[in-house]
Amino acid sequence: MARILLVSPANQRAGVPLPALDMLPHEVVPVRGADAALSHPGVADLVVVDGRADLMQARTTCQLLVTASQNRVLLIVPVASLPVLTSGWGIDDFVVDTVTAAEMDARVRLLIESTPESSALVAGPLTIDDASYTATAYGNSIDLTYTEFELLKYMVGHEGRVLTREQLLSDVWGYDYFGGTRTVDVHIRRLRAKLGPRLEHCIQTVRNVGYRFSPVRTPDGAGENE
Repeated sequence: MARILLVSPANQRAGVPLPALDMLPHEVVPVRGADAALSHPGVADLVVVDGRADLMQARTTCQLLVTASQNRVLLIVPVASLPVLTSGWGIDDFVVDTVTAAEMDARVRLLIESTPESSALVAGPLTIDDASYTATAYGNSIDLTYTEFELLKYMVGHEGRVLTREQLLSDVWGYDYFGGTRTVDVHIRRLRAKLGPRLEHCIQTVRNVGYRFSPVRTPDGAGENE
């Protein structure tokens, strides 16, 4: 039997029953909001975030929990919300609100039994550690804002791939962000400045397309900093 922390929206007066979870023999501890989940004194085997009533709050809750805790996170979402899920949510798995008890049991069991992988991304002298939320270069800490860290982590995680500005906006800022692609350019310039002259070339501009992270300089000029 597992101990599950069930996180509902902070403004939800009473928990909405989830039959697939209620039918299982696990101990379910309900809390409301990310703050309550993070400050909860007990030890949980798994955190389940209920995103059925407030998807945007659920997204923020997932990101906060993944950043500040070591628990695996399972998200519950309506079927209609599946198109908006991205890697930027930080979740380990998800189920739709029509999930059966058998499937929920299997998802919970697999998440609990699986061994967490290292949270660190390494690209040459650059290390991005999601667990401690730190970025280091040549062993020295890089002072990054939340968005700068998420942007650098996403680019390092997709090393060698050309990422469009629109893709970066969608996966790092979220589909609900209403700013323009100019925001990406501004954050890229700041990242390059913080990486310094030894590493700024790693973030390469691909003209008329977007950006690419690569520790190797490209000979064709596509990786020039602009």
